[in-house]
Amino acid sequence: MDFLKELGIEEKNFGSSTGLDWVTTTDAGELNIYSPVDGKFIASVYLASKDDYDKIVEKSQEAFKYWRTVPAPKRGEIVRQIGLELRKYKEPLGSLVSYEMGKSHQEGLGEVQEMIDICDFAVGQSRQLYGFTMQSERPQHRMYDQYHPLGIVGIITAFNFPVAVWAWNAMLATVAGDANLWKPSSKVPLSAIAVQKIIANVIKENNLPEGLFSLVVGKGSSVGEKLLNDERIPLVSITGSIDIGRHAAQTVAKRFGKTILELGGNNAIIMTPEADLKMAIPAIVFGAVGTAGQRCTTTRRLIVHEDIYDKVKNSLIDAYSKLKIGNPLDENNHVGPLTDKAAVALFKDALKRLEKEGGKVLFGGEVLEGEGYESGCYVRPALCEAENHYEIVQEETFAPILYLIKYKGDVKNAIELHNNVVQGLSSAIFTNNLREAEMFLSAEGSDCGIANVNIGTSGAEIGGAFGGEKHTGGGRESGSDAWKAYMRRQTNTINYGTTLPLAQGIKFDI
Repeated sequence: MDFLKELGIEEKNFGSSTGLDWVTTTDAGELNIYSPVDGKFIASVYLASKDDYDKIVEKSQEAFKYWRTVPAPKRGEIVRQIGLELRKYKEPLGSLVSYEMGKSHQEGLGEVQEMIDICDFAVGQSRQLYGFTMQSERPQHRMYDQYHPLGIVGIITAFNFPVAVWAWNAMLATVAGDANLWKPSSKVPLSAIAVQKIIANVIKENNLPEGLFSLVVGKGSSVGEKLLNDERIPLVSITGSIDIGRHAAQTVAKRFGKTILELGGNNAIIMTPEADLKMAIPAIVFGAVGTAGQRCTTTRRLIVHEDIYDKVKNSLIDAYSKLKIGNPLDENNHVGPLTDKAAVALFKDALKRLEKEGGKVLFGGEVLEGEGYESGCYVRPALCEAENHYEIVQEETFAPILYLIKYKGDVKNAIELHNNVVQGLSSAIFTNNLREAEMFLSAEGSDCGIANVNIGTSGAEIGGAFGGEKHTGGGRESGSDAWKAYMRRQTNTINYGTTLPLAQGIKFDI
């Protein structure tokens, strides 16, 4: 395929790099990558060994010592150039993301656009790493806080967003003065290798040190565990399941490291009797079936008032029947494949568990076969009736399953159902009632990190901090003041007088 050649992806690829140099180890294992689109072999990747990892981290340490001395606006200039380079490769990189992961071509292109957007955001942020001046209680004293670079940031990304989540972290960390070490999902390493080769142009042209942008493709049981336990890496940003996040958080905390956790979501939309159905239905369907239900912000629960329940249900069945499922590189299709057959098995198992608990599949749920579906990874998105307390509804199934849940009474009852899960990432309400909307956004409303009115749960913009509460992890990436997580905070006090008054009025005369 032309886009593989354009991105420098060969039949066999080295998976680890310090920027320009690629580690040439070939005896630590080799990954064969197959596309969920057609089941065909794409390329293979040689894994990094533990020794390779240590050498890469040593390079990153040296790079950080230099990079922390570079003024933040100069660091922003490098990020600006990365954004320009990504613009040149948006089409081939978006195609690779789509082909390797399985999301639609439009979403693959959108993911690269997110990378470009966060570069633009981070460039501006490089001149806004503000501290604050406070009033000292002591005369002739000035007190303020400031932020310094933190060190090496370890970035562990998941398969569903092969490149964008790296950029959310790496571009902010770069302007903050940190070095970056990226461990991508072993399911989609080719996209990460392509990004590393794209940014190599910027590294070379600016004579940047090896180790500022590093990549390590390796086994979680070896290289991944070394990263989590590595005292040289003060911050680890992890996107993944709740179980993975729990293990990572506990491991990093033992060494008093910091984590940014972006874990599971069990996102719901509330529809009140005053919802605009023409606006809501497309948002619900995209939220539920976009990326074949494999977004952390995917809409998984739809909480609908009993007065409009049947109307909403029938509208959704009609919309689902019109979905085109097939090769995601064909932009006429709405839904591509799940990422692998293991995901298909989880999809099937979830529907069995739903019916066992008393739920009902209203539409879809089949694994598709025949021409165009040879990979065995295509399914028809499932629309189901359920109750919020079902065990399967309480879990996050990374697949296109939407649970319709009925509520009675006022919006407070819907909010109670909405919040009654352990996850707390994204949420939405559709209503034209100002009181209902404001209630949803109030302290007694949604308990999620993201709460929307009259838009869906999926498709966050990079300008706002992204993340959730409860078992979602509590971390924040991307916009707003998320840059603070990538820096260390320091309080400074300067005495410009000729005496030494102590705080709290303490007297100490000698």
